[in-house]
Parts: sequence; structure tokens; C-alpha cells
Amino acid sequence: MAIELFGFQLGRKEEELPPTVQSFAPPSSMDGALDVNEGGAFGTTVDLDGSSKTEASLITKYREMARQSECDKAVDDVCNEAIVFDDKQGSVNISLDNLELPNAIKKRVREEFDEILKLLDFNTRGYDTFRRWYVDGRMYYHIMIDTKNTKAGIQELRYVDPRTIKKMRVERKDNQVVGGSREVVNKKYSEFYVYSPKGVQTGQQGVKISTDSIAYVHSGLLDEANKMVLGHLDKAVKPLNQLRMLEDATVIYRLARAPERRIFYIDVGNLPKAKAEQYLRDMMVKHKNKLVYDANTGAVNDSRKHLTMLEDYWLPRREGSNGTEITTLPGGQNLGEMDDVQYFRRKLYESLNVPVSRLESDGQFNLGRSSEITRDELKFSKFVSRLRNRFSELFYVLLEKQLILKGVISKSEWNAIKSEIKFDFIEDNHFTELKNSEVLRERLSLLNDVDQFAGKYYSEAWIRKNVLLQSEEEIEEINSQIEDEDTGEGEDDFQ
Repeated sequence: MAIELFGFQLGRKEEELPPTVQSFAPPSSMDGALDVNEGGAFGTTVDLDGSSKTEASLITKYREMARQSECDKAVDDVCNEAIVFDDKQGSVNISLDNLELPNAIKKRVREEFDEILKLLDFNTRGYDTFRRWYVDGRMYYHIMIDTKNTKAGIQELRYVDPRTIKKMRVERKDNQVVGGSREVVNKKYSEFYVYSPKGVQTGQQGVKISTDSIAYVHSGLLDEANKMVLGHLDKAVKPLNQLRMLEDATVIYRLARAPERRIFYIDVGNLPKAKAEQYLRDMMVKHKNKLVYDANTGAVNDSRKHLTMLEDYWLPRREGSNGTEITTLPGGQNLGEMDDVQYFRRKLYESLNVPVSRLESDGQFNLGRSSEITRDELKFSKFVSRLRNRFSELFYVLLEKQLILKGVISKSEWNAIKSEIKFDFIEDNHFTELKNSEVLRERLSLLNDVDQFAGKYYSEAWIRKNVLLQSEEEIEEINSQIEDEDTGEGEDDFQ
């Protein structure tokens, strides 16, 4: 099936499995692509809290949540830990230590990665880029190239609002049917993106864009049907709504119950009901009459505007009971308790994987031993590492397009070396550094104790594997480095 697509495509044809490799199940879609039929309208909805919402409204909901003070503080904690700025080096660097390629190609790869960071303006706007991806749960960039000079690589990376673009997957008609059954095996699909300024959920026809022209990275969180991509703020929708309602209810209760009210018991004697009510109203007007002198105009105004919550209670009394009496109704008690509000605030932070200890405004950072680090902070550090690993998919996609367009490597070569390329983010979370230092200190201390038994009860190889926990690759690499340092050959690597 031929589809007219906007943009460019890398390679001559789609990669397909050999006809001898068959499957009855369609390929898994873990990117939130929407399966549609050829020629039909498409749309997608998600039911959050009782009302059906589109994917665009879901993203808008996340952005509204991020503007709330409590949620904004938690999002800032996550983004500040993930993206760290340093005057001496960039926020993220590429690591090619495990890559077995000539130094010239490694140098080209580093240069092209630096070019991508410049196109993203990551060293300046890296925090904003990461925060936008974290809140929305997905991010799209249009990869713009010069079609007449593809060797020049990527010319511009233009951000696309995720509410206006959607990845589609259409089942092709040339599927293979085995035997007399109607079951289709080796289902084939054509993937592309659809862009519409008014949103693809409206069913309007949009611009079809090739997959190679779009850099797409999402949160990796999917709904139970694996059809809708969810953001990291999705777990905080209910706790945030509960916190809002409880705060509003607390304010209303305090305004309504804080002031003391007077209770007027008016003796109406044996007056008929109509006259008793009229007498009671006259007494109310008489006591509520408030004369105010205006010094600017010299006029005397009769002000009778009182708030409802400050009005007094007027109750009639018949003859034979107590006479006219004025008492007070005390205000609400325990108005200063905020335990329930603090509970839902802690629940909100827990839903966002942020340590609850960071809620305390007077909390101080303690740079102590690793044993003094709380478990919540350790879990938070691992959570930030997972976020960085997921966000790095954006760098993989852009670096792949850049290297292939400029002819540095081919598509097959990229698939072979991709797993060996790593991206190192600057660490501002000192807990990881403290933990590694503590572990290394304990290993060296144990090594000092075991060293006297080396060659007698334990071999050197056993000590390196079981005490220092060095792998065979690390042992071979360290031995090679020691030999190079002894011969002086390793000095050239640091120049």
C-alpha cells in the first residue's frame, strides 16, 4: 500500500521479516500508536474521573495540575535532580567507552552529538525541555533537513505540540492468510504520523508525516489496554483533587465557624403570631441599625450591610418562660488542626515518587554517611535515573538520524552499536556519590585485612573477584592499563 507522506524516509523500503518467519499475533505497540482502518475516521478517548476526555484534554489536565503550588514543587524537585547545570561542562555527555570503533569515528559521533545539543539548545533550555516532557508524558520534534543536500544533516528541530499530532498504524491489505481459515498471520502495518492544528481527535484529515521525520519520545507508561500513553502526573490526579476539595472545605468551615454569634431571646408575651413576628422584626431592625458618618461629604449614612455568617440569631419567647435574654454561640473548636490536609499533601508527594521529607520547609541537607541516607531518598535517586534513561531515547533518535544523514555510519551499523552508547547526566544528587564512595571504602578496608592471607589461603584472582567484585572484563582492562602506565604508553590518552 502506497501512502503519500510528508517528510523524508531513511532507507529504500520498510524492514520486514522473512516470509518463513510467521506469527499469528500483531507486533506489540508500546508507543501509544493508534490502530486505524484505511479510509476511516479516527479518534481516541480516555475516561479519567467519570467523564470522557480526549488525549488532548488529558495533556491539558496535566499542565493545569503542574501549575498548582504543591504539584509544581514536586515537579521541580524531580526536574532539578534530573537536569543539572554546570558552568564547566554540559548537562549531558555521551559515553563511548564500550564502543569498539576507530577513534576518528568516535570523534565524529561526539561532534554530531554536540551539534544535536546545540539544535535543542539543551545547555540553556534543558530544564524546560525535560519538564515539558515530564508533565505532558510525550514529546514530538519535527526533524527538518535540506532535501537537496541531505549530507548537511539536520538543519532545525522544531517542537510540535503533542495535542496536534498522533502516531497512526494502518493494517495493510497484503497480509498473508494460512490454510482455509480466515485468520491472518504475519500482519503488516504502515506507520506514520498525522498532524492537524485543531487536534487529530476531531476526525479531520491532517498532514501525513513519515516516521523518520519525527522524533518521538514518551513516558513509557501505558493504560491497561496499552493504547493510551499516560504521563507521570496521572497517578497524582486523584490525590490532587482530594487535596483541593479538602483545602476549600477547610477554608469554608473556618470562615463559617470562626466568629462568635449572639443569640437574642425576645419576650413577645401573649401577642398573636403575626404581631409577634412583626415585633421580632422591629427589634432586629432597631439593633442592626448602624449609622455611619462620612467625613468627606458630611452625610450620615444608614449602613445595614452585614455578612450572612456574622448575622445574629433572633428567637421569640412566650409569656411564662424566661424574659428577654442575650447569649453567645461560641465559634468552632480545633480550627488550627491541619492533619487531614497534611495527609493528602503527603499522599500527593508519594504518588509523584518524591520523598515526603522534602515537604518540610525547615529540612536541611545533611551530607553524611551512606548509612544515614533515608530509603526514600535512595528510591528517589533510582527513580530519577529511570527518568533520565527514558528521556535519553530522544538523543538516540536524533543521533541516529544525524549520523545516517551525514554518512558517518549506516543503518545496520547503528543497530549494532546503539546498545553500547550511553549518555551521562551530571549528578547533583550526592547520595549516589556517597553510596559509591562508602562501598569502595568498605571494599578497600576488607582488602587490607585479606591482603596478608593472599598467596596462602586465597589467590589473587579470588580476591579480585570476591572482595573487589571485579568482573573478568574489568580485570583484563585494569591489567592492560597497569602495563601501559608502566611502559608510559597510556600517557598519550590524557593529552
